[in-house]
Amino acid sequence: MSKRPNTRKFQGLPSKEQVLEFIRESTNVVGKREIAKHFRLKGQEKIALKALLKDMAEEGLIDGKKSAFHRMGGVPKVTVLRVVDIEDGEPIAIPDSWQPDDASPPPRLRVIERKKQAALRTGDRILARTEEAGKGWLAHPMKKLPSSEMAMLGVIEIDGSGQAWLAPVDKRIRSSAKVSDVGQAEEGQLVLAEPAGRGRNSSMKVTEVLGDPLAPRSYSLIAIHKYGIPHIFPQEVLAEAQQAAKLTLSEEKREDLRHLPIVAIDPADARDHDDAIWAEPDGKGGFNAVVAIADVSYYVRPDSKLDREARKRGNSVYFPDRVVPMLPEVLSADVCSLKQGQDRAAMVCHLAIDKDGNVTGWRFTRAIVRLAENIAYDDAQAAIDSGKAPEHLQHLWEAWKLLASARTARDPLELELPERRVILDEQGKIVEIAVRERLDAHRVVEDFMIAANVAAAKALESKASPVVYRIHEPPTREKLIALREYFDSIGKKLALGQVVTPGLFNRMIRDIGDEGEKALVMEAVLRSQTQAYYGPKNVGHFGLALGSYAHFTSPIRRYSDLLVHRALVDAYGLEQPKPKGGAIPAHSGLCQRDREDLAKITDAISITERRAMEAERDTIDRYVAAWLSARVGEVFQTRITGVQKFGFFATIVNLGGDGLVPISTLGREYFRHDEGAHALIGEETGTRYTVGDVLELRLAEANPLTGALKFELPEGNGGQRIEPRGRRPEKKPRRDRKGKHLVGKRGRPGNIRHQGRKKR
Repeated sequence: MSKRPNTRKFQGLPSKEQVLEFIRESTNVVGKREIAKHFRLKGQEKIALKALLKDMAEEGLIDGKKSAFHRMGGVPKVTVLRVVDIEDGEPIAIPDSWQPDDASPPPRLRVIERKKQAALRTGDRILARTEEAGKGWLAHPMKKLPSSEMAMLGVIEIDGSGQAWLAPVDKRIRSSAKVSDVGQAEEGQLVLAEPAGRGRNSSMKVTEVLGDPLAPRSYSLIAIHKYGIPHIFPQEVLAEAQQAAKLTLSEEKREDLRHLPIVAIDPADARDHDDAIWAEPDGKGGFNAVVAIADVSYYVRPDSKLDREARKRGNSVYFPDRVVPMLPEVLSADVCSLKQGQDRAAMVCHLAIDKDGNVTGWRFTRAIVRLAENIAYDDAQAAIDSGKAPEHLQHLWEAWKLLASARTARDPLELELPERRVILDEQGKIVEIAVRERLDAHRVVEDFMIAANVAAAKALESKASPVVYRIHEPPTREKLIALREYFDSIGKKLALGQVVTPGLFNRMIRDIGDEGEKALVMEAVLRSQTQAYYGPKNVGHFGLALGSYAHFTSPIRRYSDLLVHRALVDAYGLEQPKPKGGAIPAHSGLCQRDREDLAKITDAISITERRAMEAERDTIDRYVAAWLSARVGEVFQTRITGVQKFGFFATIVNLGGDGLVPISTLGREYFRHDEGAHALIGEETGTRYTVGDVLELRLAEANPLTGALKFELPEGNGGQRIEPRGRRPEKKPRRDRKGKHLVGKRGRPGNIRHQGRKKR
């Protein structure tokens, strides 16, 4: 029988502590209805309960939805888990949809298997009832779920007895899996394998050999398979793309802008070109401008095979060595791509910019454009800096200065965080990994794109048309409380009683003179931000300080933008003549299903966007680890980026690549984890390792297969800081009457390690 919480009678609204106790003790799902029933609330008390639960969520006490709450930092009572390890014969699982801060690892739950249940193995997904037991979590499986990642990616290893094992390339999975059938695979090769057999004797069977895991271009292949990114187009989709590429442009139905010297400014290694810009003075101190975007909606019609494949992919995924495009290359890299000297179909946003940089008017047309130039950011910047740039580039910079002044007045969030760039040679080998330089040329393009995106959102709103908004909500109260605690630890103040705006963060950053500390604060502010997403209901864009914002400017690589284009086609009557032959659907606006399922579609493409970001970041980490693997043993200048009770994470300054410094390598001293201060503190010496500190660390390991790095303190200097930071005086550790240390709240020995002692 399940344990029932205390059912004593209650009168009136319960306290927060009583609600937390009920959630903690209940073995069933606890929602608003269950809480109201347990405390016997009626009428106005239920309304008051709703407000109480909202306050508790804002204070960071509880998390979840109204139908299922759980303690903040905990795990829902019933949730989906994924098995990531087998320890001493017991499966260890983590929440399948865990999306915490970078510094918060997912909780590991010990799975209690039922006797008659088939044995679980790494990669299995289960629906489980969870409970907190002591200092850990237990999971009781309810049923096994179909795996979204049945195939496992790894490297074949052969032990001394000749047994084959699959060493996973996912650093979250710690143990190798037994392989019963290697097929054509050889030791050291990267393979895909799937479960074979059932029960305790289950193993893996190799289904595909991918080759040398350390060969050039293997790292992106690992990410493609790990995240299940669709990368092969079905033949019927390719055939439809070929048909679409043959569509002719109707000059009578399109505005002819081929006489304008429109230019596309992109990275030197850009695979596609979907935006181009032009501006000229209006004679009143302002500018007339054109933002020309590839007219993908003309070629990719609603509910076609091509469209369904693009919606499934959601976006293109960009790796250092390849791109996995949303659309077949005949469209993405050729017919739709805006190229110098070639007639191209474009969706055009005409902008009127006044002398103060405000956009005072806009209109949208379908046009034919012929670019005067495709130019790289570096080359455009060099031309401007030389003072010899052609007139059309000079006009763009002059118009941008007006847009920039309006942007400054708006005061959006300004976080200049370094972006790593992997440079490869023709054979795919790493030439260099460097931080991408931020130029005015980047800002020019960015501000024109933002202006067009705002215009698209407002234009559709004025027509009462469906809008796919790009949404960035303000930081949650929980995040702000954590940020305030962190600022307190470094001697800065963040008052939560005021209205939180991007400008508030900008002023804090501008007031910091030390560049190292400024980078630290930027990272902390970034961690406090919510994740942007797509949705049909407008919530505004906090980071850009904009009330209405959509994505209009990249339909070659983002499905969201394609939907915005289709909405504009409908709202402004921009339909083109019907294609001949009937092989391609006639309508290029929003279909009825898109209108009815817009929330479902935006949820799906938000997920594919996060998938792409994780895959790209994973791949960069592998390239960085490969680049550093030849430099193991060297000492690097690093900055601490995260602190946990088991150690701290550091990243190499000006290069990136996060690595762990295990607490077991810090010597024999006791270290206390101060969660609020993001620090490990030595109980005897007061030595602190705090987020933001800059240390010299030796690179101990670099694993290109997983992208994992491991650092250690250099011999002899104990990891002495090379950027000393002012700290509050550390309180002396409390002791009991026998002189022993008391650690943590109420003297509980939590968050502590004794270094140098073997685990028994």
